[in-house]
Amino acid sequence: MSNATIYPELENSAPRFAELRREIHRHPELGTQTRHTATLVADRLRAWGYEVHRDVGQGVVGVLRRGSAGRSLGIRADMDALPITENTGLPWASQHPGRMHACGHDGHTATLLAAAEHLAWHGQFQGTLHVIFQPDEEGLTGARSMIEAGLFDRFPCDAVYALHNMPGLPVGQAVVQQGEFMASSEQVLITLVGRGGHGAMPERAIDPIPALAGIITALQTVISRNLSTSDAAVLSVGKVNAGTVYNIIPETATLMLSVRTADPAVRDRVERRIREIVHGQAASFGVEAIIEYTLLAPVLVNTPAETQRLYASACSVLGAENVLERMPVRLMGSEDFAWMLNERPGCYFVLGNGTGSFNGCSVHNDRYDFNDAVIPIGAACWVNLVESYLHAADD
Repeated sequence: MSNATIYPELENSAPRFAELRREIHRHPELGTQTRHTATLVADRLRAWGYEVHRDVGQGVVGVLRRGSAGRSLGIRADMDALPITENTGLPWASQHPGRMHACGHDGHTATLLAAAEHLAWHGQFQGTLHVIFQPDEEGLTGARSMIEAGLFDRFPCDAVYALHNMPGLPVGQAVVQQGEFMASSEQVLITLVGRGGHGAMPERAIDPIPALAGIITALQTVISRNLSTSDAAVLSVGKVNAGTVYNIIPETATLMLSVRTADPAVRDRVERRIREIVHGQAASFGVEAIIEYTLLAPVLVNTPAETQRLYASACSVLGAENVLERMPVRLMGSEDFAWMLNERPGCYFVLGNGTGSFNGCSVHNDRYDFNDAVIPIGAACWVNLVESYLHAADD
């Protein structure tokens, strides 16, 4: 496979964008604090003739118009890093301890910039392109903040697309899957309220810690005894907190859960059982339970027509034999691009980052690095999609 036979300019520009990706990698930024990266993005978009907006939920939107056709398309890349100290030893490793591009968002940004430059100089389309650079995907707040700041009201998109790299999948392969693709993510905070007291006189207190232990044990049955083996759901107890010193029974105890589901009906069943178990266990121990259920990201659903259009573009670039229509293993991770897909039709797909101990290293690992060979491939997919989608307005 060689995308160079389709877009030789992308192969020629690949070294420049690899170096740009490494520059972003050296200076990772967390959450919504992506100012340096956003400035880098905005400066380049302006130089290529894009109308640039930086007042959209701390993200960047670049607008490129061609002709008078009314059709519009959005492509989104994430910009934020993770709170990890890098351990790759690479020349372009993070220069900031405790911050690292361990999920490839540096590569996603560079890939969309490579496509944006090509489309500005060589693009054959009629309509409006919106390139959307989003902060805080990892915190699952960035997409919503941009939407709430008027993203789709100010920059109407008939459809919106995004990609992610996939370690373990060979470079030059992609997965473009219609329908449910990523799980929802919910955070559950459970606070148990008893009555504090002296550890030597537990009869005068109401101890929330035994209730905490009972709830943790009982929650293990939510998945194993309430769902079919064909239902996709994950429940993890990620944080527990109770007490300050050994001889005081605390007034309160807390635990936090991560809940992932891939189907709305399953999600509702899981929430119902969590609430029943927590309140039932709490009552049996004589403590009060307060449950705060927060939806961080809904199930990500790729719409049929937009998925088929992206599938056709990926096949044009990679060859049909290299484009899978379903993930070999279901993804239970979450992605806040799902909020954008709740607002507009579109598709989120993955591109192979490579195999082996280095390129196949899992994301969110201190030895991970984005594979620069993916940049011209991903950019070619975006260019093909834009030109085919916006050309269709004249058909």
